[in-house]
Amino acid sequence: MSIWWSLHLRREAASVPLARRLLIGTMETAGVDPDISYDLSVALTEACANAVEHGGDTARDGSSQAYRVTAYLDGEKCRIEVADSGPGFVRTQDIRTARADAEHGRGLCLIRELADHVHIGAKPGRGGTVVSFDKILKWKKDPSLLTA
Repeated sequence: MSIWWSLHLRREAASVPLARRLLIGTMETAGVDPDISYDLSVALTEACANAVEHGGDTARDGSSQAYRVTAYLDGEKCRIEVADSGPGFVRTQDIRTARADAEHGRGLCLIRELADHVHIGAKPGRGGTVVSFDKILKWKKDPSLLTA
């Protein structure tokens, strides 16, 4: 089975739960194990929060710019990409563990711990950052998609 979707969201905090709910709903319908769904939803939440916070300046008219979330469930793997138009920041190899008392800086470390593979790089062409991560899927016994 192969499922993919893409969202273009405003860089506003209210957009983050929308992406998370869509991912969880898609995985639940497809029959993905709830523990895997949870891990990926937390990683997606962190990546979206980074895009909202660091994803670029406010547009000239005062509105928030957008970021893009794309999820692919293909066979035994899920890949998620979050792309923004900000100035760009770290590379995957630059991710360091945040101090235990730090209030910020844990998101990328958390994504790295929850996913099987993480890549952070520049968005081709126009600048910005793309955070992509994937995880091998596990399935529950009776997926609702197959019984509906």
